[in-house]
Amino acid sequence: MQAKSSKTTILDFMRSSSYAPQTAEALIETIPISGNLDHFWKDMLELEENGEIIKTRFGTYGLPEKMGLVVGRFQLTSKGFGFVIPDNKGERPDVFIPPRALGGAMNNDRVMARVESSSGGNKPEGEIIRIITHANNKIVGIFHQSGDFGFVTPDDKRIGQDIYIMKRHFGGAKTNQKVVAEITEWPVERRNAEGKIIEILGNVGDVGLEILSIIKQNDLPLEFPPQVIEASKRVPKSIKQSELEGRRDLRDLPIVTVDGDDAKDLDDAVYVKQLGKDEFLLGVHIADVSYYVKENAVLDKEARERGTSVYLVDRVLPMLPERLSNGICSLNAGEDRLTMSCEMHIDRKGRILSYEIFPSVIHVRHRLSYRIVREILVNGDEELAQKYEDVVPMLKMMEELCLVLRKKRTTRGAIDFDLPEQKVILDEQGRPVEIVQRIRSIAESIIEEFMLAANETVARHMFNQKWPFIYRVHDLPNEEKMKDLAKLLANFNVKLKVSEETKPGEVQKALAEMAGKPEERLVSTVALRSLKQAVYQTENIGHFGLAAEYYTHFTSPIRRYPDLIVHRLLHEWVSDPVMNDQKSEKLELNLDAIAEHSSIRERAAAEAERATVDLKKAEYMA
Repeated sequence: MQAKSSKTTILDFMRSSSYAPQTAEALIETIPISGNLDHFWKDMLELEENGEIIKTRFGTYGLPEKMGLVVGRFQLTSKGFGFVIPDNKGERPDVFIPPRALGGAMNNDRVMARVESSSGGNKPEGEIIRIITHANNKIVGIFHQSGDFGFVTPDDKRIGQDIYIMKRHFGGAKTNQKVVAEITEWPVERRNAEGKIIEILGNVGDVGLEILSIIKQNDLPLEFPPQVIEASKRVPKSIKQSELEGRRDLRDLPIVTVDGDDAKDLDDAVYVKQLGKDEFLLGVHIADVSYYVKENAVLDKEARERGTSVYLVDRVLPMLPERLSNGICSLNAGEDRLTMSCEMHIDRKGRILSYEIFPSVIHVRHRLSYRIVREILVNGDEELAQKYEDVVPMLKMMEELCLVLRKKRTTRGAIDFDLPEQKVILDEQGRPVEIVQRIRSIAESIIEEFMLAANETVARHMFNQKWPFIYRVHDLPNEEKMKDLAKLLANFNVKLKVSEETKPGEVQKALAEMAGKPEERLVSTVALRSLKQAVYQTENIGHFGLAAEYYTHFTSPIRRYPDLIVHRLLHEWVSDPVMNDQKSEKLELNLDAIAEHSSIRERAAAEAERATVDLKKAEYMA
């Protein structure tokens, strides 16, 4: 059989158990490759540059994992050591990199490491031998001049070294100014990175400087480029009749949105109806952002780069311009809006008996807030109940269905971390005036359970279709960390059974035993830190924390790029459910890159959000 040259063909051939390293010329013969050989040589070069294959000193090619090498993203800790998170996450453990073996790598770089040993248990240790791509080429820090040179001390403690700046690259910066430095020479053994000052943020102590530093440090964009704003202005403000073709018309249903009082980007709306005595119909209707943001258009490229909206303590840095995020894409009450709907037929045990996923048009009846729903359902506020009397029976039904879904999730072992969250209230000048506890009531739970149900249903559906897809996955926890958690719990006479595949239900049960004890919060925090981080990837390995076999993010396409991609894939599936191999292969590669980039941007956003809240809490305490 003659194969056309493609990266997948080359990699699949090398992955076969009988493969031994061969020269490129031998590969052309043995695969065999037909057609234009220019493509083959280009693919080989790209695979080698990306660290997916290795050229040995004998001129033969093989896979890194078959040569004791690991390729992946490097995560550096503030203590100077780090871990390589392998590309094929599910198959290999993270590799510990001690401080002496960093090879000049910095946080989030894509690297290749040689695995040298396993130090007790199953923790491999290694050394970084090659940096494939650098992640941070801009560093935020404080500038100090010292004669004819200067240096920038990074704010990010994980960058364990100063950046050397030559006099001609000071860019007008003075000692004790907060600056952004661009790296011009990467660090090598015993030599610091070199850079040039590209932006002066202000003097240490300036009002607002610290938040600006956090934004720049996490490489978050403050403004949209002019061409993106122009593109957003071309998006219509209302819907034309012709756009409703092929959509199910749900405008007569009493669909509602439930969000925070100050939310402006409303991407999910819900509807519940009783079917007979023991069954419900749950409709989750999500803004059809993918209709307005077309693949590879200016708006799409910007959204992909940002990856997510960022909700800082004093501002929102949206993924999409306001014209979309608060306008035509936001499910504003009293307006027709295009949506992607997931309708589920659910029984009293929370089982989804059947479902449908389809494009639709809705007209939101009421813009409710968590506070309004809480007042009606919990406090029996008569004035509000009268104002929204047309939907009060539905809200009561929503509460009933929420409890059914929550019980089902708890029964299967989902872990609920009920850690208190704080919100910092700022005055007009951005000064903290109050810290309030975020309330989590039945109103928040209703939306949470309904979104979880829709996300799972969509993920299961696309998995069963055998389509390339982006899943939201949460890997099994590290056994060593679980053992440490078990030791902590044993101090309080709580038993946690630890094995290679600890079940989420066992962690959930142990945490439930701590409920109400003075140490509950401490133990919950440690347990949360013992788990891995949830990420986006194309291989479905399930979601440990939710005890879910299939999970994705479908419900927030205004503020998360993976959700937008999920919508795009659903549209493709609706128009043609058959996926051919060639299209599947191309899609898989594209989705892998999107999933990895989205995971990195999500982490940067979370770090920035946390850092700005901590900053304002400290200001408030001071």
